[in-house]
Amino acid sequence: MQLVRDLDAATGVQPVKKRKTSRLWWTVHQWVGLKLSLFMAFIMFTGTLAVVSHEIDWVLQPSLRVAPASAEGPVDWAGIASNAARHPGVAQVWSMEAPVASAFAVKVTVEDKAGDLFYLHAHPATAAIQGEGPWAGAQRVLRNMHRHLNLPTRIGVPIVAFLGFLLLVTLVTSLVVYKKWWRGFTKPLRSRDARTWWGDLHRLSGVWSLWFVALMALTGIWYFAESVGLNAPPPPRVKIAGQATPMAEGLKPAFAAALNGYPGLEVRRVLLPGEESPVLQLHGDHKAVLVRSRANTVWVDPVSAKVLLTTDGRDMNLHQRIAEMADPLHFGDFGGYWTKIPWFAFGLLLTSLSLSGAAIYSLRIARERGDKARLAHAFAGMWRGLPRWRWVSAALIATGLALLPALIWQLG
Repeated sequence: MQLVRDLDAATGVQPVKKRKTSRLWWTVHQWVGLKLSLFMAFIMFTGTLAVVSHEIDWVLQPSLRVAPASAEGPVDWAGIASNAARHPGVAQVWSMEAPVASAFAVKVTVEDKAGDLFYLHAHPATAAIQGEGPWAGAQRVLRNMHRHLNLPTRIGVPIVAFLGFLLLVTLVTSLVVYKKWWRGFTKPLRSRDARTWWGDLHRLSGVWSLWFVALMALTGIWYFAESVGLNAPPPPRVKIAGQATPMAEGLKPAFAAALNGYPGLEVRRVLLPGEESPVLQLHGDHKAVLVRSRANTVWVDPVSAKVLLTTDGRDMNLHQRIAEMADPLHFGDFGGYWTKIPWFAFGLLLTSLSLSGAAIYSLRIARERGDKARLAHAFAGMWRGLPRWRWVSAALIATGLALLPALIWQLG
């Protein structure tokens, strides 16, 4: 028996059990990464575009642009709210969002008399209303498509978020089937044939994207957990008794009191008093890192200009902090363009992983059939090589696209 082991070691022959185990890991990696590869690629691509969706709206909507030099200084929140309330066709002003960057206007969410929502674009410093924007712009369309396929969130979010589990499985199995993967960071792409090139691209993209795959997998799993009821406890809130008449004018003292009552708060979003809540809320960035702006909030009585409550993201428990970290980490918007650009680039890389994995499979099937492996086989085989699961992917993608008109025309 020892002689057999020595012979196996000398000839490089693996024991049968080890080969079977290795084959099992490979089969799992291929099956999980392949069956829903088209749907996975679609979700990854829409999520990648969602990272820069505000910038897409900036390009498509001229009234969203301002000259950076003219927008220096504090945002005139009270003036913008007042001007928005007096804008023709506006029945109620709901909220205001701070400029994404120095060349952006403030986005004001308003409602018309028919109950339809749309945006007003206001100059941050002068408070002048520069124009209107549709509710279903690029940011809204891409967000809804990526997050829940335009389906009701209780249905769509679990479907999309379940991909996080598949990503985690592909990540773990890839580290097993790709022997000595840490040596793959600098391996060049070989052009011997189409399958070799796609295989090298897949491995090269994979090793450079390991951290990003892990991040998307974990945040996706977290979204799934939230969708099935494992939400974090809500932060403290002001107890609201009764309803109030919507108001967006005469709020200058309330805004001043809010900023004085929460020194250092960098306001990112404002919720105006209305039928759902009679208080003024300012959400923003403060000292807590990697939290959504709602983690730092100041609540103000708009009539008396009295600060009712302030919350600090640093006071949250572990469960709440994880919940607040998910979005900034998933979309990479916590560091401005310093993080959004890498997130966009690695999002494209992750999309290519789904496509290249399917391409490798397609080219392998073509070679087994005796066909010469060509690039055309890769793209055609992504569809032909998935006789059953392709229809699942196609149905999910088609559902999201078919529901777009309902989002755009606010019929849903």
